Amino acid sequence: MASILPRYLLREIVAAWLAVTVVLLVVLMTNQFATVLARAAEGGFPREVVLQLVALGSVRNIAVLLPVGLLLGVMLALGRLYQDSEMTAVVACGVEPWRIYAPIAALALVVAGGVAWLSLGAAPASERGLQELRNQAVRAGEFAPIAAGKFRSFGGGSAVFYAQSTAPDGGFEKVFVKRLRGDVYEIAVADRARHEISPDGSLHTLTLIDGERYEGRPGSPEFRRVRFKENVIPVRLPGPPPGRFDIESVSTAELIGRSDRPARAELAWRVGLPVMVFVLALLAVPMARLRPRQGRYARLWIAITVYFVYFSLASAARVWIERGAAPAWAGLWWVHAAVAIVTLGLLFGPARLARLRHRDRAVPA
Repeated sequence: MASILPRYLLREIVAAWLAVTVVLLVVLMTNQFATVLARAAEGGFPREVVLQLVALGSVRNIAVLLPVGLLLGVMLALGRLYQDSEMTAVVACGVEPWRIYAPIAALALVVAGGVAWLSLGAAPASERGLQELRNQAVRAGEFAPIAAGKFRSFGGGSAVFYAQSTAPDGGFEKVFVKRLRGDVYEIAVADRARHEISPDGSLHTLTLIDGERYEGRPGSPEFRRVRFKENVIPVRLPGPPPGRFDIESVSTAELIGRSDRPARAELAWRVGLPVMVFVLALLAVPMARLRPRQGRYARLWIAITVYFVYFSLASAARVWIERGAAPAWAGLWWVHAAVAIVTLGLLFGPARLARLRHRDRAVPA
């Protein structure tokens, strides 16, 4: 039984953990796919890169899903054993507690290794790729040719073009253009228009033919109306962004060599995610204990609440380090230590109190 029990517990926990993690991952990817697809529909970037953007964005968030997946997986597996009285039989047979904790610790070690690889290496690399791909996609969308019947923005929204139909010569008919120059809005309508792109793609030239232009400031009663035979509107697209990325995309090796607060906070967050795996795996053991006739899912909402409190505290400590409200040397360790102490109290406190009550009753009056 000594060798069968750990394998049995490990099989049950792994199955529950995988099922919970897959469900959470599907929900996450569905939400990300809807968000990215909405941006693609608005013309922000081509639809061909949607799956790449969803995949890169998911890598960044898997490291956060795995700890909570392990917490719920351990609770579901042990909860079933408690509900079917299997855990009661195990304890009645005199099995040492460490034999129950050993398979959970082994799985937590494997999951923590995967989370460490994700948070310290794969997630920053995917974040860099995500930002590069998003910038390239947005610029590719701006360089794409204009299509009739669709609104098209240029230069980050500084100019908006719309044409009702395409002319036989390749131009456009029934054209509308809105342009912002400083605090002055220009709105032009024309019968026809031509669209030309410079060889390097950085300059779009819209030539409006036979139309009117209205100029004015929002809220001001003064405006100017100009009729024109031909009006040339140059729109220069912004250059490629500089080679700078958010702190989430900086490699861990570079973060270690930096001493600024954002780098210290980001490094503490990445190192803290594997620690969170062990704390939550340990927390799942006392949280999974059920009273007689208590349902298998009775304590899941408590576990989810505790996780959100834990995660929120860690996120707040990260922000406090960035803003200088907390010392950088402390990192997020105090958050993990506080939750670990509460977990140890839940794990060993009931047995300790029971022994104290038994000793008090044994002492003669």
